[in-house]
Amino acid sequence: MKTLFSYLIILLAGLLFGIGLAISGMNDTHVVQGFLDVFGQWDSRLVFVMLAALIVTILTFPLILKRQRPIFDLSFHLPKFNQIDKKLVIGSSMFGIGWGLVGYCPGPAIASISYGYWQTAVFIVSMLIGAFICNKTTS
Repeated sequence: MKTLFSYLIILLAGLLFGIGLAISGMNDTHVVQGFLDVFGQWDSRLVFVMLAALIVTILTFPLILKRQRPIFDLSFHLPKFNQIDKKLVIGSSMFGIGWGLVGYCPGPAIASISYGYWQTAVFIVSMLIGAFICNKTTS
């Protein structure tokens, strides 16, 4: 059972994540689309964001998994399915195409709600509908 302190830590982590996305430019659709435009006017700024995330993950993930359990939960929630199948390839392709066309992925889209753009709201509603449909077809 989560305590008030746990929820405050979750809120703090979410705020820190959102601030990091804003500072890095990950929630600016033009920066993301510029990064993905490798044959046009390529914007390399997000390479450093991704490299930093990769380095932090590589260094901390093994240390975290050495623990018996997470600090604020009873167990780790790791994926149990680790094979590449048709659903994974199709889903990944849809994610990549959507990211390239719109310039958002789920985290930055949610962090961008505060900007008040109607396009962000349309993206989030579409994302939720897609997740609902996917959940209904896979369960």
